[in-house]
Amino acid sequence: MSAFHDETVLSVHHWTDRLFSFTTTRDLSLRFLNGHFTMIGLRVNGKPLLRAYSVASPNYQEHLEFLSIKVQDGPLTSKLQHIQVGDKLVVGKKPTGTLVIDYLLPAKRLYLMSSGTGLAPFMSIVRDPATYEKFSEVVLVHGVREVAELAYHDYLTNELPRDEFLGEMVSQQLRYYPTVTREAFRNTGRITDLIESGKLFTDLGVPAINPADDRVMICGSPGLLRDLKGLLEVRGFKEGNTSKPGDFVIERAFVEQ
Repeated sequence: MSAFHDETVLSVHHWTDRLFSFTTTRDLSLRFLNGHFTMIGLRVNGKPLLRAYSVASPNYQEHLEFLSIKVQDGPLTSKLQHIQVGDKLVVGKKPTGTLVIDYLLPAKRLYLMSSGTGLAPFMSIVRDPATYEKFSEVVLVHGVREVAELAYHDYLTNELPRDEFLGEMVSQQLRYYPTVTREAFRNTGRITDLIESGKLFTDLGVPAINPADDRVMICGSPGLLRDLKGLLEVRGFKEGNTSKPGDFVIERAFVEQ
């Protein structure tokens, strides 16, 4: 039995010359938790060429959505960036990962901290009603270099708060904090600097992050993961995993190709 489903590309959206997203069909048997990743890719010379990608679409949608960088000499993305509607992709049958709200202990506030395409798993989590049932406030922080790389900015700002089913919860409980490092924008600076200086919390009008009230999920560059992990541990946060819930969780199997 194959470990993959063959799916068809339904749509492709190029955000910038380095960033794109796409949707595919979804086999009825595929099950995953919001925040999970799976292996996806293309068949090259009859063999699957695969990388780990977080699923950006929530688990109740009939299609799958993914967010990807473009690497011109990347083994997979050099080819994947040219996909068109109707093309075939392979999608792994066993999604997994640590960015699941059940792997966090109960608390008041959930921070989703991401850089670049690390936003992807959080797009499924902020569209999960269970997220708002477990946490009274959800703060989505997305750090990028340039304004154009703020994928889903307009959707998160304008469309999701008016969603027929989630709109009320999103409007009352979701705080979206995009920040840019190389251009002028309403929020600027690296996520770690915004935390260390306290500016993030001042802007949001909330107390400084602490393990009594807050939980954190992290997805992004290796540097972000390393720095935020250290920053949280100094403040007394304990890392959770699939077998023991904690104060924060990190996804390490992130696509960089």
